[in-house]
Amino acid sequence: MLTATKIYLSSPHMGGSEQKFVNEAFATNWIAPLGPNVDGFENDIKHYLGGNDHVAVLSSGTASIHLALQLLNVSHGDEVLCQSFTFSASANPILYQGAKPIFIDSESDTWNMSPELLEIAIKDRIEKHKKPKAIIAVHLYGMPYKANEINAIAKKYEIPVIEDSAEAFGSSYFNQPCGTLSDFGILSFNGNKIITTSGGGALITKSKNLKDKAVFLSTQSRDNAPHYEHSSVGFNYRMSNVLAGIGRGQMEVLDDRVASRRQNFEFYKKNLSQYSQISFLEEPKNFFSNRWLTCIETSSYELREQIRLTLLEDNIESRPLWKPMHMQPIFKDSMHYTDGTSEKLFDKGLCLPSGSNLNENDLKRIVNIISKTPNL
Repeated sequence: MLTATKIYLSSPHMGGSEQKFVNEAFATNWIAPLGPNVDGFENDIKHYLGGNDHVAVLSSGTASIHLALQLLNVSHGDEVLCQSFTFSASANPILYQGAKPIFIDSESDTWNMSPELLEIAIKDRIEKHKKPKAIIAVHLYGMPYKANEINAIAKKYEIPVIEDSAEAFGSSYFNQPCGTLSDFGILSFNGNKIITTSGGGALITKSKNLKDKAVFLSTQSRDNAPHYEHSSVGFNYRMSNVLAGIGRGQMEVLDDRVASRRQNFEFYKKNLSQYSQISFLEEPKNFFSNRWLTCIETSSYELREQIRLTLLEDNIESRPLWKPMHMQPIFKDSMHYTDGTSEKLFDKGLCLPSGSNLNENDLKRIVNIISKTPNL
């Protein structure tokens, strides 16, 4: 029977002002889907990202990817190139559109989409007379992908990029915020993310017109009429005013949350690097990761499982790295361009508890338990 206090992988962490914004929503009866907090949250995000992009806050990061595909007119039979090493929410919206995902493996420097394999896939698909309609690249665990290389390839073949920054709010690439590096940016405010609205996301665009189209689609595509008039299919994807109030409070502590997550990484690195069977993903020059989750790569699947189970015995949650999409049963028939990189990472990689509300005693407890792993 477990008696030790549970340590979660990444739990929500409130900052103090969230209740104020929520109370204002209740006091003014702005409980309906829209209201001042929605506009305020969008402006807060826009300002944080530098003020040059347009933001629509939505019900989830998944909804944001779906609307980006809608805005790119991705439809039945189209092909979309997608990073394989990611959470399924990056790929599922492709299926919503009746399109076909084609998965691209990672490279070892960032664990993100391989530019080399991306171009191989594009050339091959064009040779087969099926030019891809879009690219979905992901900043995994907060580490930016190689945006310059991927954007250059995308520009060369005139294929738009959807930048999945669900795990990378607060990260940057050559001093430019993640979420603003490509045609569309995606954020997530799910309960385990670096800041949360309990559930929610955002779509980032370069164009006010595209933002307005996204908002239109997210509110059931209601035409401008005194009655309910609909000329196209819409979705119920807009964020509520109450949840946006939580987001406004969370924005006040985002930089603190990034600093805490990075401190977690440094603590683990300092105290676990003595073990030759454990390695950490370093930041390339000009890459800044929010270190949403601290991840380790072990020397073998057996050691990864020994560490995970040893932590679990002490009521500490850890989790294997994402299982690549091309290995998932739902995508077993999907085409993929892979070289084994993500399969190896899934086999040997582990996410350690990384919440910004962990204290030093929590971290010491985790490291102490890992040090007791047999055969380490």
